[in-house]
Amino acid sequence: MEFLCYHRDRPGSMALRDELLEEHWGYMDRFAKEMIARGPTLADDLDTPTGSVHIVDLPDPAAARAFAFDEPYYQAGVYRDVVLRRWRNVLGRTMWDFPGGRTGGDRYLVLGLGAGPAADLVPPPGSDDLIAYGPLLSDDGSAWLGTAALLRAPDPESARAVLTPDRYADIEVHHWQFGGRPS
Repeated sequence: MEFLCYHRDRPGSMALRDELLEEHWGYMDRFAKEMIARGPTLADDLDTPTGSVHIVDLPDPAAARAFAFDEPYYQAGVYRDVVLRRWRNVLGRTMWDFPGGRTGGDRYLVLGLGAGPAADLVPPPGSDDLIAYGPLLSDDGSAWLGTAALLRAPDPESARAVLTPDRYADIEVHHWQFGGRPS
């Protein structure tokens, strides 16, 4: 089962985040084989972290909750809240398989929080800039709760346009970059 986990940073937690960076990476290294995508969201300065996205393939919702809440940054109070939803990998690949590579162009996390009937279950046509894409689901997979995408786009409004606007209670757009240990 695939899950999207988005930890949002608590304001003023940057020093603690820096202090625990190696512990965070060590924890994530334990899930390298299960990782579909990962990386920080960033403020408009494209330097200050605002959260962390992890899309992982885990056995069940309990394992996903353990992954999200045992994470060192979460345990230490770096994060203020967590969005954890079952997710379906519509593209069938990891971020490392993205033909556009790790760099080049602006990258975004787009979260559409659902309201009503399911929408955007398949990627829009001409979606060569999609890095990861899929619906957010209830734990048992029966209810659509929204859609999440990681993509390359020229600006936040272009990124937002990947989802049908009137089908969501809210659409969040966050600057995002490929994560993991620097090579």
